[in-house]
This record gives sequence, structure tokens and C-alpha cells, in this order.
Amino acid sequence: MALDFNTNFEPAYGDAVPVADNVVRLTVNNPSAFTFHGTNSYLVGKDTLAVIDPGPEDEAHLQALLRAIDGRPVSHIFVSHTHVDHSPLTARLKQATGATVLAEGPHRSARPLHLGEVNALDASGDTDFQPDVLLADGEIVEGDGWALRAIHTPGHMANHLVFALEGTGILFSADHMMAWATSVVAPPDGSMSDFMASLEKLLERDDRAFLPGHGGPVTSPAAFMRGLRSHRKMRERAIVERLRKGDRSIAEIVAAIYRDTDPRLHGAAGLSVFAHLEDLVNRGLVITDGEASLGGIFTIA
Repeated sequence: MALDFNTNFEPAYGDAVPVADNVVRLTVNNPSAFTFHGTNSYLVGKDTLAVIDPGPEDEAHLQALLRAIDGRPVSHIFVSHTHVDHSPLTARLKQATGATVLAEGPHRSARPLHLGEVNALDASGDTDFQPDVLLADGEIVEGDGWALRAIHTPGHMANHLVFALEGTGILFSADHMMAWATSVVAPPDGSMSDFMASLEKLLERDDRAFLPGHGGPVTSPAAFMRGLRSHRKMRERAIVERLRKGDRSIAEIVAAIYRDTDPRLHGAAGLSVFAHLEDLVNRGLVITDGEASLGGIFTIA
């Protein structure tokens, strides 16, 4: 099944855009190759609100959020994960509103660093973040006219959550599932085996729309996720084929299978290949000297 990306999106920086009943989206003006047009924050509710993913430390976005809140009480701030484009503004929004901050937990990686390993994405983690309340998988938090279910979806990050707006078929999918591109899965912060397991977990649900952390909605989530599953398996097969043809390093594999990809994304592509190779090594299908690493030499088992 082909993966059909949708890059049509108007960020409307500074404006609150209605996207569902009593749900508005505000997009931070922080576009990049990894954030698309910027990070999406969501306000849920009518009289007393919840905020999902306040975003990066950005004064203009804080003021946009406060304008959209318009003096209404904010009871909860939900944080999907601790990358610096999603969580750092939480502290200032909490100070301004008095809301309770909820998340799966503080920043952490999917696994410990190997001996001598350097985390290529270390600067992208918000290590200062501390939630007031830790959310368990499946836990429901009720507010004024809304209820959000936390669903633990590790893969992109170990502490990644998505949030289902109960009774609506809407799921706030953060960075696990986006319409415009595949999620970055980069060890040691991320894990491909975890990502695929989380994908299967969401396929067991019956959501009608995903509202992601970047870009516009995923309007046919089951079909999109099946396409993404096929895409990841196809990428794994391509990596294995490159190894059979004699490639031994991540750089060689990226040069071959991402030759038509924006060169600015080759670093992220290398991390994705690394995630696949780490999973293949763990499954006994590929071998490497010592622990799997970005600079390692890989061969078919």
C-alpha cells in the first residue's frame, strides 16, 4: 500500500484555527526540515480549557496562546514528549495559567548510551521538563466537558504519548503520526521496534482523524498507518538489499536509497537507517562488531 503524504497546510501563525468542535490549533513560527511549517499546539474545551503541547520557548507563540485562551481558566497542560519544539514553553504557560502539567515522564532515551556512543540528537531533548502528574498508558483525564485518554506510543521518543479525545474519534497524534512525512526514529532516543509496536497498537483503535504535532490532519488514519507500516517494511528490505550488494556503512546505504531525498534530510535519513539496522541486529538478521552504532560496519547474518 502506497503512503500518500499531504503537504497542503496553512500555518496561520498567531491565529487560533478551529479544527473540530471546541478544538483550535495554533502553529508556532518555527519552520524547518524537521518541523515542517512549525509545531502545533491545541486548545481543547469551551469554558475551561486543556492545552496540548505548548511548544518551544517562543514569546510570540506564548502571547498567541494567551490571546486564544482569552482569560478562560486552563485546568491542564498535556505534553506529548520532551523534544525542544514541543515542551519548553510549558513552564511559562503553567506560570501564566496555574494549570497542572501532565506527561508520561521526564526526558529519557529508549536505551542507555553504548560505551563511547554520542547521542546525535542530545540538543533536541528538553532535559529541564518535569511534569506535575505522570500519566499511565490508557489513563483518562476528565475536564470541563472533555476527556482525554493518554496512550503510550514509544518509538519516536521513549516518553511519547498520544491523546484520544474520548467520544469524538479524534486522536492528537503528536510526532508519532503526521500527514506530511514519516516520524524521525533515531536511537538512542527512539526505537524502531518500539515505533512499529506502537503503530500496531493504534491500528487496533478506530479513530476517524489524527491531529498531529506538525502539519494538517490525517483524515484516514487506518489506511495511512497501513501505508506507513508498508513503507517501513519496504525501507527495511531496501537496507537489507544494500547490505547484500556489499554496502557496509550507514553512509553508503543512505547515498543509495535516499539519493532523491533533500540533502538537508540525509542526517535524519542516516539516523532512520541506524534505527532499522539496530532493530535488524536485535532480531539476529544483521551482524556488527560490538553494539550497533552510527559508525559501525554491518553485514547480513
